Amino acid sequence: MSSSSASLADYRTVLTSPGASAPALASAVGRLPIAMFGLATLLYVQRASGSFGAAGLVSAGILAGESLGAVVQGRVMDRRGPTRLLLLVAVLFGLAVTLLTTAVEADQPLPVLVALALVAGLVQPALAGASRALWTDLVPRGPLRDAAFGYEAISLEVFFILGPAIAAFLVLAPWPGTGLVVAAAAMVAGSVGFALTPAVRARPSVLTHPGPSGSIAPSVGLLGALSRPGMRTVALASLGFGLVVGGVEVGVPAVTAAAGSAAAGGLLLSAWSVTSVLAGVLYGLQPWPRPLHLRLPVLLGAFAVLVAAMALTGPLGSLPVLVVAMLMAGALITPQATAHSMAVDSAAPTGTAAEAFGWVVTAAALGLAAGQSVAGIVIDAAGPPAAFLASGSAGVVLAVVLWLRRGTLALMATPAPVAA
Repeated sequence: MSSSSASLADYRTVLTSPGASAPALASAVGRLPIAMFGLATLLYVQRASGSFGAAGLVSAGILAGESLGAVVQGRVMDRRGPTRLLLLVAVLFGLAVTLLTTAVEADQPLPVLVALALVAGLVQPALAGASRALWTDLVPRGPLRDAAFGYEAISLEVFFILGPAIAAFLVLAPWPGTGLVVAAAAMVAGSVGFALTPAVRARPSVLTHPGPSGSIAPSVGLLGALSRPGMRTVALASLGFGLVVGGVEVGVPAVTAAAGSAAAGGLLLSAWSVTSVLAGVLYGLQPWPRPLHLRLPVLLGAFAVLVAAMALTGPLGSLPVLVVAMLMAGALITPQATAHSMAVDSAAPTGTAAEAFGWVVTAAALGLAAGQSVAGIVIDAAGPPAAFLASGSAGVVLAVVLWLRRGTLALMATPAPVAA
């Protein structure tokens, strides 16, 4: 499986393609709070309850619900089209956030808050998967589609830069729930706007466009998009990516706190995302390795090694070493996200695009949750450098597994024989 490079002109062509501008704009509004919603909820609950432990459990509830909801919503979108579902979940999401906010204000028990957070995550509009799936209809395979997936990855990194900063700013408002409400409102508005654009409303479903065999749904069984070995490989790559990132997101603030500047952790994570965006644009011009089935293990392996190198900060926390290693590792974030989307485009069974992208989101979220949890335990036991070493080592192991499974993606490049 090989992939062509995308030029800067390709990005402009993609965004100005017929029918692309309106959904791209609406998607940007809806995805901007994607890194803001969880943090805004955590900060709000912490301010209201005075407990970071309680806030962390509520935030974890949102993440768990989102992991399941992305796949379920994606499968429904593939079968019935995205418009009606996105409108429905946008309404349900608004109601769920309203109930969660009311429960926080009423000082309801923690299990109630976690349950409501789980529901909110479950019905959070799966706009990221729907947006990426739409590009398979709007632009042809090749440099333009590669550029479209690159745009999705780069814009998401920009949102990860802006979202936490906006959430941290809004929590200082007279009412600490302001950030949560603003994030939810943007998600609802963006999802509704996206769903009502002509390009999205015209997106075919398998119910209205049966396959060659006459079936009204792809024959993929209970596993859905994961019925393909290649899709399981992509999901594994996304899981490894989330696992390594999770370790960094906990380890970096721990290092900066030990060095006497807890706020510097947030600044470093933002700088990490900036490096990712810049490197993502440059990498898209000349990707390496060229074959996509080799790119997944190589990028994850290099990323994991660089994160493991962050352990060289030592027990006293050497910030210069941390910054250099971290920025080098950050340069490989967007290239991985883009490669995952490109691999899904080839590996997903026909008619399962939205669900397939949902599995990538879910795998990354599960890896992120596991990476954060393990990093916290390791830091308490052996200090922040050990967390970088642990998450980096886990990433290297998964990169080796991806290398052993590279053939499952290489096969996708071989067209199936056409019956006479």
